Amino acid sequence: MQDDVRAFMPYPAAPVQHAASGPLSGLSFAVKDLFDVAGYPTGGGNPHMLALSGIKTRHAPVVQTLLDSGARFIGKTHTSELAYSMSGHNIHYGTPRNGAAHDRIPGGSSSGSASAVSNGLCDFALGTDTGGSVRTPASYCGLFGLRPTHGRISLAGCQPLCATMDTCGFFARTPDVFNAVADCLLGEDRPAPATVRLAWHPGLFERLPAHSQQALAAVIAGFGEMRELTATLPDIDTIYLAFRQIQGYEAWQSQGATIERYGLQLGPDVGERFLWGKAVSAEQFDYACQVREQFTRWWDEQLGDAILVMPTVTDVAPRLSATPEEIETTRRVSHDLLLLSVLTKRPQVTLPVATIDGVPLGISLLGPRGSDRLLVSLATQLYAGGSL
Repeated sequence: MQDDVRAFMPYPAAPVQHAASGPLSGLSFAVKDLFDVAGYPTGGGNPHMLALSGIKTRHAPVVQTLLDSGARFIGKTHTSELAYSMSGHNIHYGTPRNGAAHDRIPGGSSSGSASAVSNGLCDFALGTDTGGSVRTPASYCGLFGLRPTHGRISLAGCQPLCATMDTCGFFARTPDVFNAVADCLLGEDRPAPATVRLAWHPGLFERLPAHSQQALAAVIAGFGEMRELTATLPDIDTIYLAFRQIQGYEAWQSQGATIERYGLQLGPDVGERFLWGKAVSAEQFDYACQVREQFTRWWDEQLGDAILVMPTVTDVAPRLSATPEEIETTRRVSHDLLLLSVLTKRPQVTLPVATIDGVPLGISLLGPRGSDRLLVSLATQLYAGGSL
């Protein structure tokens, strides 16, 4: 395949069979290079990991499900190194092109998957979301994206990063395809409430710059009645530290031995995060898990079975010319929003509803654990201009 947008790993093509018919027949898909696809290596965004991989002989179960449903596999996409970056840049392989804004970063770590879909090279793509790696590039590239309830979609045959945070998500350009893939991968939700109720917390929107607040306010005005939450939000610095300690500790448990044994050469930002995680003690990790449990209880009490309308990230994608320091600042403030789903293990859908000077900005629905399929349906309904 000719890949002028740098979305795909340049692996030699290997035959991958798909069912002749099925609910996804006629659709093509790409796979983030963390998932195993028979006939291909799994490189994880790092040349040393690629050298260690060997050619896989079995598909990851989620890939097999898509193939059995009639979807056609077209290639493996770039990922930020070991899935531990939000910019989409990879020091070894470069930066995939944002199909919605060519002069801006695609977001990571599922950058290649978002690039492939936003540039029209495939209908949908698999990604992973640990700290925001589907939701961020979906917002930046003007796509629908899902971070599912933790454990809802199998991660067998997928390179791990953080055991209690990793999820398998996906991207689509159109609501019809987004719904079709959701039907295939999610199955039935747990029983849904008789009435769908929306809620919002102004404190989450106040973290956005004024132009982002204005762009999203114009959209959610059409969403219908929403209950305003007024309780003071938990201290974000405490929550962010807990998030970072859990993520860093688990990332080192997953990949630290390989990094040290083989001397993996990592980009400066990724290397620094792993070293930071190495220094997190078991006691700090245990305490951070307690903070996570308290945070989860707080949101469960506030929301009940309501669905939270919230910003996906704080702003549109930074420009390709942004400095590493600017990228890190963007990553930090966006995590104040992204970590809500991660720590509570609730599903979150982002939908492409707004633009600022032509650059996409998503808005999200965060639902009760197990409400993934409902969220996808609601997102596509709201995207079509309906209110609830």
